[in-house]
Amino acid sequence: MRYIEVHIPEIAADLKEITIAYLPEFGFHQMEESESELKAYAAEIEANLDDLRLWLNNHQVNFRISFIEETNWNASWESNFQPVDIPGKILVRADFHPKQEGYEHEIIITPKMSFGTGHHATTKMMMVAMLEVDFSNKRVFDFGTGTGILAILAEKLGADEVIAIDNDLWSYENARENLINNSALNIHVSCQDQLSGLGVFDVVLANINKNILMEHSEAIRSVLNENGILIISGLLSTDYNDICLKYIYLFGNKIKQYHQGEWMAISFNL
Repeated sequence: MRYIEVHIPEIAADLKEITIAYLPEFGFHQMEESESELKAYAAEIEANLDDLRLWLNNHQVNFRISFIEETNWNASWESNFQPVDIPGKILVRADFHPKQEGYEHEIIITPKMSFGTGHHATTKMMMVAMLEVDFSNKRVFDFGTGTGILAILAEKLGADEVIAIDNDLWSYENARENLINNSALNIHVSCQDQLSGLGVFDVVLANINKNILMEHSEAIRSVLNENGILIISGLLSTDYNDICLKYIYLFGNKIKQYHQGEWMAISFNL
């Protein structure tokens, strides 16, 4: 399978955040970013390249498109992947990084084409929000698990059982590898996008994007216990009003917001 790389060599910070938010609509869910640069990736069969070109041109974004083979992916990630930490609490590293002391939890993520290495603001905010939740003896659902990083953290924080799903085959396979690397025994991952038939959960995690969160809001409510906790991200701060218009009706107004740059996460406590 070939993949498409969209390389944006220079982009203003505010436009970069908007572009990241819209890229999934064109099939580009995997991204690398630096201060002024952005790269996005999609499987060739899933990418809507014509519409993406039109959107980027309309927003006056300079970009380059290239095609890469699946076998080239790891070398690209390994050359750029650096450990991520929440001081004293969580260290996220690749298996080729040395172990470090001084953290309560260590998560090993093999950097492949799956969203959720801890680098992006949304993943960091999800982890920070999770540290404020008591996961002991909880049943947890991770919707759109990507690398499996949040599912793994939930188990490390004491969850009894974690169900994780993703509709991307590459992410599913990567998550399975990461579960093995982290000796995660209580996590069950599957490749799907439907929430029916999974039962109910004490905590639901969903780091996806606004459109999917809006589309599946009622399904998410149906799998969350009456006294459950929902943590969502993949959202720009400008998405807040639209999200809350629907989510407060379903989940109530006991919320806490987390912000980093233009991005936000929200925790709902029923």
